[in-house]
Amino acid sequence: MNAARASGAGRRGGGRPDGQLVDFTLYQIERALRQRTRYRYVQPRVVRAEPGFRIESPCCSRNIDPEGGLIDIAWLLQDEAGTWHLHARDHAAGSWNKLHTSAALSELLDTLCVDAERVFWP
Repeated sequence: MNAARASGAGRRGGGRPDGQLVDFTLYQIERALRQRTRYRYVQPRVVRAEPGFRIESPCCSRNIDPEGGLIDIAWLLQDEAGTWHLHARDHAAGSWNKLHTSAALSELLDTLCVDAERVFWP
């Protein structure tokens, strides 16, 4: 066995030595969330939700959950054409509303993290 294969060097798909795959999109979303402007003192969680990624966070404002429990913040979905869609949770209706679409995930993450109109971080 050559040294590159034994060490895992050159492995495709972001594999790790323990055989698990690294999800670079998940990492990109988590990294962007650390730079957000609202409720920086809480730790949102990115959950792989087939299809896409769901972001949940403790309800700091207590507007949605008076107990401060976890609430859905956003849902990111990539369609078959590679276009990304950013959804916000309508907590009153219990549904998701598609608000923004872009070919670039980073553009949607900027919208989510700034959230000037408090759509995502109520």
